[in-house]
Amino acid sequence: MSARTVDDLIAEAEAAPVDGWDFSWLDGRATEERPSWGYARTMAARWADADAALDLQTGGGEVLATVGSVPRVAVATESWPPNVAKATELLHPRGIVVVADHDEPPLPFADAAFDLVTSRHPVVPWWGEIARVLRPGGTYLAQHVGPASVFELVELFLGPQPEARRGRHHDDEAAAARAAGLEVVDLRAERLRVEFFDVGAVVYFLRKVIWMVPGFTVDAYRDRLLALHEQIEAEGPFVAYSARHLIEARRPR
Repeated sequence: MSARTVDDLIAEAEAAPVDGWDFSWLDGRATEERPSWGYARTMAARWADADAALDLQTGGGEVLATVGSVPRVAVATESWPPNVAKATELLHPRGIVVVADHDEPPLPFADAAFDLVTSRHPVVPWWGEIARVLRPGGTYLAQHVGPASVFELVELFLGPQPEARRGRHHDDEAAAARAAGLEVVDLRAERLRVEFFDVGAVVYFLRKVIWMVPGFTVDAYRDRLLALHEQIEAEGPFVAYSARHLIEARRPR
């Protein structure tokens, strides 16, 4: 491809909106394997059986909006203002209240307020707060991002990150849940193939998932983006591996 085409790919990705947690802009430009446990389906079944449910760090509400049945008490939290607005628009018609929260302790809810707490890809799981707001016998069900997720891409831009590679390990998180007084009843981890078919997909991904390469801008990393484009042209899609784990923890009765 010509340099102009490269510039077009990058410019298109720079102009794309990145609010919410919908990745449909990447359709045909990137793929990611899905975990075998089917989190959205599992979460929806639990919400259908709950009396009072809380979804933490709901993003734009896209996953939560897929549940078929909503409990008597239904709440979601989110910290980023554009996502708060988007989630409110999406979830309020379903009877789900969206609370703007800073994603730091304490959660703005009373002790033992919920029999179910869910979360998909929380930035930090505050185990003490999760345990506090769960009723005795209540359950936390979540899909978390695991260790060194998509680090093939991260380290392409930032260089080796040996100290960060252990972060978010499922065994460490299970230990932290137990330390907060929860009983871990299910823990499953998988690594999943991710493919980026053009450099624009990479730009969009790094703009949207801002903690992967903190402070990412096209200007700061243009040389590496151009080199990556040439690599994709010569060798095919850039391949990385995401890490995901399902964790279910229960507050003892």
